Amino acid sequence: MKVLKRITFLLLVILIGIQFYRPEQNSLPGDHMADFITETNPSDEVRMILKQSCYDCHSNHTEYPWYNSIAPVSHWIADHVKDGKKHLNFSEWSTYELKKKDHKLEELIEEVEESEMPLREYTWTHKEAQLSAEQKAALMDWAKRTRALYQLNLRPE
Repeated sequence: MKVLKRITFLLLVILIGIQFYRPEQNSLPGDHMADFITETNPSDEVRMILKQSCYDCHSNHTEYPWYNSIAPVSHWIADHVKDGKKHLNFSEWSTYELKKKDHKLEELIEEVEESEMPLREYTWTHKEAQLSAEQKAALMDWAKRTRALYQLNLRPE
């Protein structure tokens, strides 16, 4: 019983201690989507889908929920955001080469089609991020059209 109390006490001390170590937040000021929106010209519907389902993890600005103030959840969220930006960062779209943009849209189509994105963990607490079949279709149609234009070396109008 003494060992269990010591382990519990140690875990409590660790849990309290990590509350003072905060991961860096992904909250750069500015309009992070302007270049992407201007270049890819998504419809209003697709813009809303991207905002609700993608931007928190795939841009330089995350809108954090209240529970992000609690470790270890804050570290878990920071890791998800870092990983998401590594794969696709809409805020950095203008820095991508044309071939990379085409590839990123191809990956977006695959991930949405296979219901890999948005992450299930994200949609647990962000119900508005869950994509209906119609939203998936609109997003994939836009991405396919945009890819076709990139492959022809044209910009979406």
